Amino acid sequence: MNMHFDFNNPTHLVFGTGTLNELGRQIAAMRAEGALSKKTLLLISNGRSVKTYGTLDRVQAQLKKANTEYVVCSCIHENPSKEAVMEAAAAAKEHHCDFITALGGGAVLDAAVAVSAMATNPGDLWDYVNGGTGKGKPLIHPGLPIVTIATSSGTGSEINCWGVISNHQTNEKIGFGFPSLAPVLAIVDPTLMTTVPPRYTAYQGFDALFHNTEVMISKGVNIVSETLALSAIEKIAKYLPRAVANGRDLEAREAVAYGSTIAGITMQLTSTTAQHSMEHAMSAYHHDLPHGAGLIMISAAFARFFIERHACDEQFIKMAKVMGMPEADKPEDFITALLQLQKDCGVHDLKMSDYGFDKAEAMTLARNARETMGGLFLANPCPMSDEECAAIFDESYR
Repeated sequence: MNMHFDFNNPTHLVFGTGTLNELGRQIAAMRAEGALSKKTLLLISNGRSVKTYGTLDRVQAQLKKANTEYVVCSCIHENPSKEAVMEAAAAAKEHHCDFITALGGGAVLDAAVAVSAMATNPGDLWDYVNGGTGKGKPLIHPGLPIVTIATSSGTGSEINCWGVISNHQTNEKIGFGFPSLAPVLAIVDPTLMTTVPPRYTAYQGFDALFHNTEVMISKGVNIVSETLALSAIEKIAKYLPRAVANGRDLEAREAVAYGSTIAGITMQLTSTTAQHSMEHAMSAYHHDLPHGAGLIMISAAFARFFIERHACDEQFIKMAKVMGMPEADKPEDFITALLQLQKDCGVHDLKMSDYGFDKAEAMTLARNARETMGGLFLANPCPMSDEECAAIFDESYR
């Protein structure tokens, strides 16, 4: 086991049922310390959920309690685009906002990182993106401070400095971030997640699961990331079916939220693998594909690639054991546990063809995955060629 790790996270995390009620007090305290100022861009999605279920009203009341002015910006959509980021950043500049308050699921939390950077820096977001056609420039100015309020359990973006943004003009979906863009405050209140529909509960939960399973098989896994990842995998595997079946099961929601937020930490300790690069390529070309759904579609074939090569047998066995197979003794047991969990959550029958994929796209997707987020291929436990990557897409196609 690798005993070397490097961890630095400045985010103040407030986790648990009812913690949204802490928002006003926390912001007021941070302002007194000079960490936050007086006006925020309240970033939300272009959907209706935070308005319909009263979450936006509750957040606005907490901001008022902290004597904080706010401007609502509701331009963020699923698989957030460069254009939406630039629009939100322009709003922050126009209204002289001092910090970002991101209220929403993974799309909003991801976008907040990029909005923070572009609210204070010149040019276009792609000037600062590494990979693909990004120019890879360093930030000239620090971004605006970020406060995150998670309304779903999937990305872990509430507690790290990374977000994934799409460039529709170039068919690229690339991770963007700098350590200086880590949120200063994160509120994770599972009561805000009880209204997420069953299908999306499953998609988001599997995203969180795969963040942790990829950390487990990554070449960089260490004693801390493995310990945390296994605890998260165990919670998600046990409680995600319950959260899907009954969204108001707070015990299940809290457990899945734990697994998601912990993934935000494990991903800082250890990189994920090419499974995420591959899915980003999928939704870069097919914008309506939910990220978690894409990950589910390729998950069994992706794991099987490494199992057939005996790249990290013991890691797969460890995961199978915490996923409900305590007697697991072979790496293939992980796939058995994974497929059972997908059946239990009602997402075992997803088809790439339902989202407009053609089997002939496999090599295009493989090359895009490496060109845009090739760094994650380096974390794989053994090499994977473009041809082998394309074969995983072929095997997954239905």
